[in-house]
Amino acid sequence: MPYKHLTGLDQINAEEMTQLLELSAKIKADPDAYRTRLAGKSLAMIFQKPSTRTRVSFQVGIYQLGGQALVMGQNDLQLGRGETLADTARVMSRYVHGIMARVFAHSDVVELATHATVPVINGLSDLLHPCQAICDYLTMKEHLGDLSGLRVAYLGDGNNVAHSLAYGAARLGVSLVIGTPGGRYAPDEAVIARAREDAKATGASIDVVEDPREAVAGARVVYTDVWTSMGQEAENERRLADLHAFQLTGELFAQADKDAIFMHCLPAHRGEEVTDEVADHERSVIFDQAENRLHTQKALLVTLMG
Repeated sequence: MPYKHLTGLDQINAEEMTQLLELSAKIKADPDAYRTRLAGKSLAMIFQKPSTRTRVSFQVGIYQLGGQALVMGQNDLQLGRGETLADTARVMSRYVHGIMARVFAHSDVVELATHATVPVINGLSDLLHPCQAICDYLTMKEHLGDLSGLRVAYLGDGNNVAHSLAYGAARLGVSLVIGTPGGRYAPDEAVIARAREDAKATGASIDVVEDPREAVAGARVVYTDVWTSMGQEAENERRLADLHAFQLTGELFAQADKDAIFMHCLPAHRGEEVTDEVADHERSVIFDQAENRLHTQKALLVTLMG
């Protein structure tokens, strides 16, 4: 295995990304074949942010693989009393076989990975959400087949999910269009530049536009996320106003391919970034997508800790 940690999809190549999707599908199809794969192994789960899908999928996932999880909030560790992340990583590495961290600052998960001697998985940071993108592309593959050349539209804030979708698209040959109002909502320039460079190897394309209709036109996948992430609550009213034109309504969804699917990483703020009409549409796959977090987390754990 050429990669030890997964702090972002920029760390893995196209073949490794494809292998993760293939393993996820195998585990989903025959979970019993993997039920003792991580027997006797432990995963430390560090949460600086609250979680539903990340916590449940990793905790249930390692249990279904025969291992166990230790769940720790910020106040359960000595971090709150001044212990460094580097020392935390060194100590944890003496006790457990892997660390999953859901953090505010991306630099925190990088610091953990730098000093840990066991695999570190980014369960979410302000810059990247690699676990989500792996699950997203598995869901697209299940519903639409071959990902090469697939047109995917992402609407709203150019956030950590958009960044990880871009890195994933570059590895899978996907045509990704990110629609945002620009300015403070535009995706990180360095991330987009890296994704576009990586895309040359697979024929993928990564475009950023400021017109929601242009982004959605002809797309086979239309994806959105909350406009106000954890830690941005003070900006909520401004964000609602600035992003209003990017709300995914039934009328906007109709501009996509006639068989397009709707995706959302959840939790959804219905009536803000998406209307009930789209969230509950017959072509909404948001709960299939949420389920797939379990299968892809298990594939990651087997790959890194097996």
